[in-house]
Amino acid sequence: MALRSYFSYWMIPVFSSLVWLGMLLGLLLHWIVGTHRRVYPSMNEGQKIAYISDVGAQELKPLFIAGSAVVTVTLDLAFVAERWLRHRGRLVRNSSIGERTLVALTIVFAIIGTCGLILLSIFDTWRHPRLHDIFLLLFIAGYLLSAVFICWEYQRLGIKHRDFRVLRASFWVKLTFILVELVLAIVFAATTFTHHSDIAAVFEWVIAFIFTFYILSFVIDLLPAIHTRDPGARFEKPHDMEEGSNGIGGAANGHMNGGHANGGGMARGGGDSGGGSGDIDVDCWPRTCMWTWRYTYEDGAE
Repeated sequence: MALRSYFSYWMIPVFSSLVWLGMLLGLLLHWIVGTHRRVYPSMNEGQKIAYISDVGAQELKPLFIAGSAVVTVTLDLAFVAERWLRHRGRLVRNSSIGERTLVALTIVFAIIGTCGLILLSIFDTWRHPRLHDIFLLLFIAGYLLSAVFICWEYQRLGIKHRDFRVLRASFWVKLTFILVELVLAIVFAATTFTHHSDIAAVFEWVIAFIFTFYILSFVIDLLPAIHTRDPGARFEKPHDMEEGSNGIGGAANGHMNGGHANGGGMARGGGDSGGGSGDIDVDCWPRTCMWTWRYTYEDGAE
């Protein structure tokens, strides 16, 4: 219980980003200070700046593998935590099947990116260059697509809940990440295939460091959950999703005297003792609405 009282979900992306940043700085400083810019066997002829993978393929390979695994697994846990908190009402709930589908796609492609990073750290660029390049592409594509889907989810949530500015803030942060990383990834690929290895290496390091800020962006998403620990402060289930499962039969449970009936949609009938009038909402099942209208009208006429 004591540990639970100190733990908060926003700590997951903070921990993940610190591990990622620490791993990158460890690799970079080891190459610059520890080896005095050593030229590794995996580097191309004339290449002076080492790729992350060049450093990670040598004596610091255990650090590269462990860091990659911890970072990606904890980042995936942040995705799962975000979905769980929305399901529990700790965050703004997903109110449509489309939003839930986007969440599922976000997690699926994040797992693909996770597999890509872990495998590229294991199959290093020195001993397995072809496999390493395939897994590198899998890592970049997986997390970029994951970012696209979660950005899309937040765009939909932001439209429905304009009073929650944190949703718009998260959307713009993630959209900025997608655009910046996409441009940098294109430049990285172009310089790699044109054998401008030093330029490509610089862009690889830049892309990796920017990824730190993407991980930190999930603090924005998870931080509001600290205000909803109390069950009474949580978000209620969306009204339309609850009633949509009741079907036509739910209409009979509504208020018939000047009230409304909830089924696939809503049917309203104003019935006074002096005579009654019927009003059919177009957003309902036709038979249910007609039945409700007649019932209310006749009841009022009696």
